[in-house]
Amino acid sequence: MVIVGGGIAGVSAALFLAEKGIRTVVCEKGRFGGEQSSRNWGWVRQMGRDRAELPLAMESLRLWRQLEPRWGIDAGFRQTGIVYAFRAGEDEEGLASWIESAKQHQLPMRKLDRAAIQRLLPGIAGDFHVAYHTADDGRAEPSKAVPAIAEAARKRGAVLVADCAVRSIERKAGKISAVITEKGEIGCSAAIVAGGVWSRLFLGNLGVTFPQLKLLGTAMRIEAAAELPQMPVGGSDFAFRKRIDGGYTLSRRNASLVPIVPDSFRFLMQFLPTLKTSWRELRLRVGNQFIAELVMPRRWSADAITPFERFRTLDPAPNQRLNRAGLENTIRAFPAFQGASITHQWAGLIDATPDGVPVIAPIRSIPGLFISSGYSGHGFGIGPGAGRLMADIVAGDNPVVDPAPFSFERLSGTRNRR
Repeated sequence: MVIVGGGIAGVSAALFLAEKGIRTVVCEKGRFGGEQSSRNWGWVRQMGRDRAELPLAMESLRLWRQLEPRWGIDAGFRQTGIVYAFRAGEDEEGLASWIESAKQHQLPMRKLDRAAIQRLLPGIAGDFHVAYHTADDGRAEPSKAVPAIAEAARKRGAVLVADCAVRSIERKAGKISAVITEKGEIGCSAAIVAGGVWSRLFLGNLGVTFPQLKLLGTAMRIEAAAELPQMPVGGSDFAFRKRIDGGYTLSRRNASLVPIVPDSFRFLMQFLPTLKTSWRELRLRVGNQFIAELVMPRRWSADAITPFERFRTLDPAPNQRLNRAGLENTIRAFPAFQGASITHQWAGLIDATPDGVPVIAPIRSIPGLFISSGYSGHGFGIGPGAGRLMADIVAGDNPVVDPAPFSFERLSGTRNRR
């Protein structure tokens, strides 16, 4: 088994495959966890998940709790609880959906009135009339998690290879027989594509269409003079998380940037329903990325240098305007953040599917090929559970959760199109 990609989806799958006794090699074109897996907010949550994802999110949280006692993995996980707070008139339709899903899955989500909000979040200011709290959600450290999970997989027999791009696959009698990397061939009967935003490009070279677009998330680290809530807190226009290094990771919530690229037009009809329902949360942008992707090769031979070797680690520039807005909005909600200093800013590209739900499934047109991608900004939190599910599917074992919501075929137009 070869896994293409060393983010949280890839290394988590490697850990569970190794536990099943399946020989596994993980090839990462750059460094493990170098892209979005280390650039996200670090929230580990069940609350607010898509109904299709919620069972997987619940299983993943169970595994986050087990990382240290079971595998000796220090990912900085803390079960702190998570709060989403809403001002009058905000997101009432979304709240109704959350409540229904929580009841259906017996999620311990508690509704808070104004007085309860003040008790749980001392120092909060503004017209927050309702909040929802899940006490068993938590937070972890993105920069620690992937390397630690990867090391645990290595100790159990997985082989980890950094700076090694996978260029293509070879087939015999229609089935996978090897993957071709920049450093040579690895014989195998199966492969998992867990390449994040690169999955679409890799699969396209194999003649498989994966409808995926990129979102740019931007965040920052701040130092605050006052001690603020230990748990992650989100409002309609801000989000923050306490870090184990003493600072806070903070972002402007509901403000993802959407680069307009050639694939935006190729997949317009598939993404249009999401655009119509989420347009307030998205910022469409035309820039240099359109030209960069227009001229980027989409087909190559196995002996040619690929885009994966030319772009080892995507490191997009943070959007400082959105970061400043996120900090200003947070200060309005929590005045104790006044005077906080920004120490670091960064951005990452998020792999998104038309319905916002990942694909964790076999690609049936190529026997032996699997995909774990399209996490739409949820990959860090559900990563361990997704790795467990992917390993179960590959091994032919009873899946830990129903895999049907994560099928490849559910995305219209994924067959027989490039």
